[in-house]
Amino acid sequence: MNNLKTLFLMVLMAALMIFIGGLVGGRSGMMIMLVISLAMNAYTYWCSDSLVLRSTGAQEVTREEAPQLYALVERLAERAGLPMPRVCIIDTDVPNAFATGRDPSHAAVAVTTGIMRVLDYNEISGVLAHELSHVKNRDILTSTIVAMMATVISYVAQFFAFFGGGSDEEEGSGNILVSLAVILLAPLAALLIQMAISRSREYEADKDGGEICGNPNYLADALQKIDYYATHAAPMPEAQPATAHMYIINPFEGTGKAITKLFSTHPDTADRIERLHEQAREMRVR
Repeated sequence: MNNLKTLFLMVLMAALMIFIGGLVGGRSGMMIMLVISLAMNAYTYWCSDSLVLRSTGAQEVTREEAPQLYALVERLAERAGLPMPRVCIIDTDVPNAFATGRDPSHAAVAVTTGIMRVLDYNEISGVLAHELSHVKNRDILTSTIVAMMATVISYVAQFFAFFGGGSDEEEGSGNILVSLAVILLAPLAALLIQMAISRSREYEADKDGGEICGNPNYLADALQKIDYYATHAAPMPEAQPATAHMYIINPFEGTGKAITKLFSTHPDTADRIERLHEQAREMRVR
């Protein structure tokens, strides 16, 4: 199912880019955007993990460099029946984490130095179990491709808005109204797709993560702490809006704007915590 979803998103994003090219550059714009979208899809599929890790400043670590973290990921990956992913650390005080990669054999999990400082061992195990659930459910390719495409579409929309302008002979439309529509609607379309994917997959990853770590309360306690920092602290400088849906908690949660809540990439944290507590009661763990 996730493979079909990924294919659908790649086609949808390519169609949107071609539409943008047609609006601003006519047939020539459509052809240019077709070539760009095909090249982008191929590059994103094969290099998605490296692109995301580089954009977030995540650095891979070895067992010798981070023995406790590495051993914990190794233990949880074994419990989940997964190959050992790469382990990465982002040097920032804001607690958060994400997973990326095109499949379980090419996956990576990244945590911030802040999360290792704020959370205890059990809570970190809950967070890592959640991220490994994304790997196991093959959510990571879909979310990574959406992140890269959302970034590219935003840049393309802005480029055409400021530098585009097709001629009448090419059936282009480079007037101000079209440019304004492109720069507003293209990123919005990408954001809506991010939102639709993320909310449902987070609930599933929470549930599976609670099972993998052995106690859903570990993850519930971790979410409460991470959400506090996301709400009260400034957004982590390494995060970008296009990759916000990949983190366990939206790193821009603390902006406080109504529009941010409307287009949130994550379910309500309180609801996630309550579901995890209910799962813990069903598993009869404390």
